[in-house]
Amino acid sequence: MATLAVTEPPASRAPSLSPARSPARSPARSPALSPALGPSRGGGERRRNALDAGAGLGAIQDTQLRSVDLNRVIKLLQDSNSKDLEKEQLKSLKKVAKCFENGLPLKDLAQIMEILNLCAEKINEQEAFTKPLCELIKLCGLPFQKKKFSDEISYSTVVSKFIAQLGYLMRVPSSEVRIQICKCIISFYNTEPPRKLVSGCQPTSANYKIQMAELGELAETLVLSLAVVESQLIEKLWVLKALQHLSSSGVNCRLMLKAQAASRLCLYLNGDDPSGQLVFRSSEILWNLVENTSKEEVCNQLSSLECVHTLKEVFEDLLMHGFRHYDRQLRNDLLVFATLLAENPAAPMIESGFAKLLIALATFTEAKIPSPLVKGLKLTCCYEDFEMKKLLFHVIGVLSKDPRAVQFLSENDVMPALLYYVKPNQKPGFYEWSAAQYEELQLHAIAILASVAPLLIDKYMSCQANTLLLVFLEWCIGQDAFFGQGNSFHGTSGRGNKLAQMRYSLRVLRSVVALYNDAVNLNLCDQGAISQLLDILKYAVNKSKEKEDAVLLEIQADVLFILSAVCKNDLLRNEFFSYEGVDILIPFIQMDPKKLCSGLGHSFLLLSALDCLWSCVLGFYIAEDYFLEKQGIFLLLDLLAVKQKNLCNIILGILVEFCDNPKTTSHISTWRGEKDQTAASLLIQLWRQEELDLGIKRDRYGRIVDMKRPITSRFQKQQEVSPLPANCPSFAIMEISESIQAKLYLLFCKLGFENLPGLPAKDCVTLAIIQHYIDFKVGEVWSEICAELKEEFKPIESDEEALKVLSEVSEDTGRKVAALQTAVLESQHQQEIQEEQKTYKKIKAIHKQREMLNKSWENFLTRTSNYEALKKAKRLQEKSIEASRPKLKTQNEAVYSTHIKGLGTTIGSGHLVTVKSTPPLTGRPLNVTEFALRKLPLSEEALKKDQKH
Repeated sequence: MATLAVTEPPASRAPSLSPARSPARSPARSPALSPALGPSRGGGERRRNALDAGAGLGAIQDTQLRSVDLNRVIKLLQDSNSKDLEKEQLKSLKKVAKCFENGLPLKDLAQIMEILNLCAEKINEQEAFTKPLCELIKLCGLPFQKKKFSDEISYSTVVSKFIAQLGYLMRVPSSEVRIQICKCIISFYNTEPPRKLVSGCQPTSANYKIQMAELGELAETLVLSLAVVESQLIEKLWVLKALQHLSSSGVNCRLMLKAQAASRLCLYLNGDDPSGQLVFRSSEILWNLVENTSKEEVCNQLSSLECVHTLKEVFEDLLMHGFRHYDRQLRNDLLVFATLLAENPAAPMIESGFAKLLIALATFTEAKIPSPLVKGLKLTCCYEDFEMKKLLFHVIGVLSKDPRAVQFLSENDVMPALLYYVKPNQKPGFYEWSAAQYEELQLHAIAILASVAPLLIDKYMSCQANTLLLVFLEWCIGQDAFFGQGNSFHGTSGRGNKLAQMRYSLRVLRSVVALYNDAVNLNLCDQGAISQLLDILKYAVNKSKEKEDAVLLEIQADVLFILSAVCKNDLLRNEFFSYEGVDILIPFIQMDPKKLCSGLGHSFLLLSALDCLWSCVLGFYIAEDYFLEKQGIFLLLDLLAVKQKNLCNIILGILVEFCDNPKTTSHISTWRGEKDQTAASLLIQLWRQEELDLGIKRDRYGRIVDMKRPITSRFQKQQEVSPLPANCPSFAIMEISESIQAKLYLLFCKLGFENLPGLPAKDCVTLAIIQHYIDFKVGEVWSEICAELKEEFKPIESDEEALKVLSEVSEDTGRKVAALQTAVLESQHQQEIQEEQKTYKKIKAIHKQREMLNKSWENFLTRTSNYEALKKAKRLQEKSIEASRPKLKTQNEAVYSTHIKGLGTTIGSGHLVTVKSTPPLTGRPLNVTEFALRKLPLSEEALKKDQKH
């Protein structure tokens, strides 16, 4: 039994259990040892043997469950010891084992548990009970027998206590008993169906014992039992094997952590074990703990100095003396644990020397003078060494977050080692890596360089990293025949192109220019970086037209950020950017607002473009004028009209800065949005939306409600008064930079508060608040000062009077604005009433005209159909004519008749004038004046023409 435990090979790990674990695993993880017990996890070998041996239902036999008086056995074991009685007790135990050879009934588990405890007590003095106890424990590994389906639930409490008792039996000072208990626990995970079925009973479900083990907290008990078997290698290996099976459950892993399993197992890693199972099984359990529980809690348990020292020693031993495939995989597993520990600031990675060893190991192939810590180490081109190389790069990235490790990074030439990979991919690198492997290492190294470069900026400059990166970027946009593999995580979207290399190189430049170090930026500009970056930007834009993806958008955003950081507050560099840069920026500002929610990164790209506009164009009048010529202000206002919360602040800031250019205000005033909206109306809408977001109270007409604090937000009112140092800005001051109200106020100061076209009364009411924004803000600051003074001490009478006057001034301003708002609303109301009256008069006149027309039509019909009415109308007409004649007649005055001779109609005549003229001298005959009776002659030709027309 002991021999089998020693010679059992380590189990193969389930593939891809953790992102941190190596992606490829060889099935063979152990040296060529005897496969007596088969794989430790899953029991695949046992399942295959079971299917071969028990194929078909014919192989299953039914047996009759024998009966035995368990109470008699218990009473017999409780009697005092004697030689004759011992034989009887052993005989009864043998009978019990024979009776339940096919499985223990659920109903008898309580009595069986008592028998097990009695046997355990007797072993201390009577070794003869060891074998019967082992036989009974062996039966516990068989499926329990139930008579009803509900028995599993009914007996769950008893079963969980029974299984927990198995863990407590590890206290028995017998190697055979302890090993048998571990075998019994391992058998819980054997899904092989029983060969014999008991008549009238059914075996419990395959996972029943596993669930009851979780309920009985067996895993915690087994971890605590490690202290009992610490000096016994064989027993320890069996316990670890049992824990390896139990750790496949998240519940068990949490129970194991309660017993400090991680730290206990780590301390066993460097134990004396020729088979290598101790390290393997301990690491397997640690893996399961990391995967199934809180990674932080596991790391906290491993963060003691003893654990880190142990991990370092085992890793170093495997590194220097492990030449087997299994050893290399185990070495990489321990390296992942080291990486997890490096992420924990409390872990003594530096104090233990582990960090220094890992950094030296990560750079020894690229460094000109390898560290003595890795003297004699040789790497091969095997997959495990390739994985270790990537893990070591990752360790550098993790350690770069610890300020204490920066010195080690500098001393071990990390910067030159990483910069080694910043060169065109002409041929594979060290140790004849394949093209795909070298590309993966290259991308990983450049990605880590982005984290390390800002920390080692002096090393960065001394290695001429800017020059290397610019040359590398020139190669990235070149036409060289290179096709990226794009297989790794860092190679996303890099298959068949150089976009991955460009992406991570720009990340490095972005990280260093973000320091705003004058020496770095000057070095970049002296090498023509601005024009080269503009070329890269155009290259990426053209690529995006073919296929737009997240990587291309990130490249464009990074280039824009680098340009803004390099050109900030430098007019000479702005001049290099000016015309070409503005032409590139315009399409970004014209971006379709619908793309901002695409999730690809358009929103970040647009923010980068606006930031670049602010840094590279504003302040340089030539570029500003060119931007205005390109209708840039109109584009910014169009973008502002979208009312994206994250864009409004920066756009308004740009507009405020642009207003220093005298040409800008006319562009803003000329702009028109949807439904002929003006810029002033848009700005006022943004102000109202900001008030709504801040929780500022207004009435339904938009007027001020709180006269004392008219623009104070809800959050600001909730803040308690706390005295601040003189150099610390108060909340009212800090709110200016966070809110857009100050920027809106400044824009209106440029545009003016009067003679703004297209503003309704509601907008004028809001405009009155905007106009007095600075007065209200001054009142807020004085209010905070008063509150702080009263909190600290009581002002003297004169100071208190001054403070009171200041607070009254602010309140009076609020009342004046409220009165102005009311006047505006009343004026608007009166204007609306006047408009309404005008409209009513117009409608009334139209109705009156219609009535007159209807009455005239009725009179016309009456005259047409009634002759008497016609004569009456004629008389009235003549009477009216006579009444209109002058009463006094002059001499020789001609009197004209109003009658028309020959008139044959029954309606009133139209406009007809008969003029009689008697020339006194010429003696010519009078002209024909009776036009109503005269027929005009028409020639036949004229009639034909008229018919043609």
